[in-house]
Amino acid sequence: MPGSVRTVTGTERVPEAGQPLPSARPAWLLTLVLASLAMLGPFTIDTIFPAYPEVGREYAVDTTAMQQVTSVYLLSFGVMSIFHGPLSDSLGRKPVMIGGLMGYVLASLLCLLAPTFEVLLAGRVAQGLFAGAATIVSRAVIRDLYSGAQAQRMMARVLMVFAVAPAVAPVVGGEILRFGPWQAIFVFVAGYAVLVAVLTALVLPETLPRSARQPLHLGSVVGGLWEVARSWRFERLALSTTFAFASYFIYVAGAPIIVVDLLGRGERDFWLLFVPMIAGMVAGSWLSTRLAGRVDPRRLVDGAMVGLLASAAVNVVLTATVPVLPWAVVGPTLLGVGIGIVFPLLQLAMLDLFPERRGAAASMASFASLLFNAALAGALVPLVDGSLLQVALASAALAVLGGALWLWHRRAK
Repeated sequence: MPGSVRTVTGTERVPEAGQPLPSARPAWLLTLVLASLAMLGPFTIDTIFPAYPEVGREYAVDTTAMQQVTSVYLLSFGVMSIFHGPLSDSLGRKPVMIGGLMGYVLASLLCLLAPTFEVLLAGRVAQGLFAGAATIVSRAVIRDLYSGAQAQRMMARVLMVFAVAPAVAPVVGGEILRFGPWQAIFVFVAGYAVLVAVLTALVLPETLPRSARQPLHLGSVVGGLWEVARSWRFERLALSTTFAFASYFIYVAGAPIIVVDLLGRGERDFWLLFVPMIAGMVAGSWLSTRLAGRVDPRRLVDGAMVGLLASAAVNVVLTATVPVLPWAVVGPTLLGVGIGIVFPLLQLAMLDLFPERRGAAASMASFASLLFNAALAGALVPLVDGSLLQVALASAALAVLGGALWLWHRRAK
């Protein structure tokens, strides 16, 4: 079929009539703004990491309690992620993203002024409720603007820039602590959100025309979510993405314990873990851009999943034999390469299943992953924080689950 596009789901799809044309803005500028929207999540999680000891001392709470600073954010992010996408299907992409960013600024100010640990956690919950508007809806914007190999390249380029955030954020947090108290970190993330909101308003086009919007009422929102959620094809892809990404994310969520307790490094040494990991993800994303349109997306995911499992095995062997730097970060770096290839493809695959409800698909694609990552940060990481080998074994088990679900998807009719 002329002009058709082979998707990772294995179906032939023709770009929909009436789609908005790509913006006249330079591709690099669109990439920068879309990546900046996506980076809000990692900045919110990782910038505070170097301040964990100081925050714990101020509020007199232990390491396990401090893990909740991450897990409650992820939990609220995950719960609210259900609604951001459907709202953008009804109201348009830009109003939801900009409104979410403004709400995030207010939530950050609550964290800044928190008199007790409980109020700090409430502020983190509020940050999670609003942050998803930027990160989730921006994925739908990419698919609104581009299709096929072009969409794969843009998603991978955004991931390349986005991937830098977990490496940069702890360094930024550490530098902020050199000149001010830990509360200044929330001044920084609030200012970042304001800047991104301005860029979104000035640079991004509205990619969902009024004629393509869904009615804004509860039945439409719930109906769209149910249409997505009841699809077995979608569920297999979503869970495969969730577990595969979790094999990598366990090192991000557990970074304060891994870097300080297990590797015996200082509060400003998070770069020793994050820089190699992010380099791996950037390398994988770069490979995805180079192979877009040249290799069948399904075969590319096949190869990346095999690589992910091999990386997890290497990680277990290295942590069992030489659990010290630099060997301790080789496995997570290799995992990053696999994730950099797989993540853009599976995200696009899920969006392509529901071209008229991309916002709802983006929300549901994030929902399972975010809730699981919240449980991972708050429950699983404390269970496996006794040694690097325990973390590596947990990572390997998650990679196996992700690979098995992808295999099931490939073989299903």
